[in-house]
Amino acid sequence: MVPADGGRATAPVYRPILAHRRSELEALSHLDPGYATLVAPVLEVGTIDRSTMEGVRRLPSGLLPAIDVSALPDIPETELTRWGVPVVPVIGLAESDHRLVAHGAAARAYDRRALIRLRAGQDRAGPDASTTAVERIWRVTDLAPEECDLLVDAGDVCCPADVRTAEPRVRRLLDWARRHAWRTVTVAAGGMPSTLSRLPTDEPVQLDRWDWQLWRRLADAGVDYGDYGVHPAVPGTGDPGDRLPTVRYTDDGRWWVYRWARRGGRGDDRFADLCRTLVSAPHWPTTGAAFSWGDHELLRRARRGAGAGSASNWAAWSTSHHLAHVLATLSHPAGDGGPRWHPGQGPPPHRRSLR
Repeated sequence: MVPADGGRATAPVYRPILAHRRSELEALSHLDPGYATLVAPVLEVGTIDRSTMEGVRRLPSGLLPAIDVSALPDIPETELTRWGVPVVPVIGLAESDHRLVAHGAAARAYDRRALIRLRAGQDRAGPDASTTAVERIWRVTDLAPEECDLLVDAGDVCCPADVRTAEPRVRRLLDWARRHAWRTVTVAAGGMPSTLSRLPTDEPVQLDRWDWQLWRRLADAGVDYGDYGVHPAVPGTGDPGDRLPTVRYTDDGRWWVYRWARRGGRGDDRFADLCRTLVSAPHWPTTGAAFSWGDHELLRRARRGAGAGSASNWAAWSTSHHLAHVLATLSHPAGDGGPRWHPGQGPPPHRRSLR
């Protein structure tokens, strides 16, 4: 498969799937300007109101988000041309004709771009049926294959068995994808467990990033990387009743989860103790591209220079570090021993095309 523009050196290198929440939007809004064109977030929208659109408008210049409104009814408010801000519509294989027409209008109004999201666990039709579905999308939206990015969403992969099951399924979809001249192809998965409340407290707990391991196993396919940030892939899961200070800290191939329940003193003191433990750990960055806005905020609290924040803050700081860490990691081939790329160095090394 050869990209329509003859190369992808300036295309995004990372496509995280993030809920349209204050924490994720805040992390995106604090991205280093040099990263803005390298991240193409997919924002899953669960409600529509004025703040929904305002959150997208406040994102950094150069960052073009893809908006997924598939969980919402097909009403005028979900038509992306009404938002008045450049976005990329996310299109599922089974969209109604009416929504396809609206998504086509949004794509043509901004950058003639759309993202087709193929969910590996749900869109289980054979290759011919999938081709029929995407040809219908291109016809109704009046878009060409070369104007569409393909996102192969493997969903939840939280253990070795999930990775072993997902890999052949994703490879079959990538074999099918080679029939068409996509603009880019990304494989995304989510590896964070649906609940953390059973983990030990007051000590860092290591969790494998199974989503990252799945993508590494697909490295020969030359596809781009996506994930679900530091949250589970399954909607509605998590620990809504768990109020313990929690930081999900991304490292190479793993997360370190900090849940702090130490009693005594003020809540600010408890979170400062969590942060002091984190900043003294071997996986804490001291310099370089992975030292994000979120890292700065955690360091401030380790020095007791600010309050503990809230669950939304903890998620924002964790997501901020995760985005920076992934971008720094993707910039260099694994195991080469070289320094990580940072945005001031210009475009990252060229990536292989899916072909």
